[in-house]
Amino acid sequence: MPEHILRILIIEDKQDIAENIADFFEAKGDITDFALDGITGLHLALTLPYDIIILDLKLPGMDGLTLCKKLRCEGEKKTPILMLTARDTLDDKLAGFASGADDYLIKPFALEELSARVTALARRPMYSTPTKHVVGDLSLDVESMSVHRSGRKIEINNTCFIILKCLLEAMPQVVTRKDLEQTLWGDNPPGSDALRSHMYTLRNRVDKPFASPLIHTIHGVGFKIEAKT
Repeated sequence: MPEHILRILIIEDKQDIAENIADFFEAKGDITDFALDGITGLHLALTLPYDIIILDLKLPGMDGLTLCKKLRCEGEKKTPILMLTARDTLDDKLAGFASGADDYLIKPFALEELSARVTALARRPMYSTPTKHVVGDLSLDVESMSVHRSGRKIEINNTCFIILKCLLEAMPQVVTRKDLEQTLWGDNPPGSDALRSHMYTLRNRVDKPFASPLIHTIHGVGFKIEAKT
């Protein structure tokens, strides 16, 4: 019996792949549902409680990017989303992260790696302690999982939220790349582009629309957040 039983939603149009993933996790003691199209997948994700959503990018009815964006806009809970795709370019990864995905796995993949990624996502904290972090005109509220800058609400995915929270909790110190990767993925970090992709997305949301940047790269070390005057 696993230490914690996960309820997993698999949204994948290839039934043999969906059943293979479901069989693997159910053999570990987890509970799975699967949908073969985007519209059914979105309905399940919005109406039933899941710990993890495994989402294929190319789906009939509604593609994975659109589904992910809708779920982030309409869902009350920010359930971690792991996106599956055969597309392996940096632009594709950035698009996935920008839509609200928390992790990205390239097909074909080993079920053991998928399991490791799912476990890492499931171990991330749920942010139940009421805490607010402020730097300059940026504020992050842990309880509501909301971010505002200059009075404007900033929409970011779970992974970007965790990165920003780490930077705010550490300020004015630098957070190393290794520490961020350990926080996000434990001992099974994805490829070298993953953290860079998330930082790119985070900066586009938090810094790019505003006059002065708050997130700074410390070359060869990591990142820090600071309101420079």
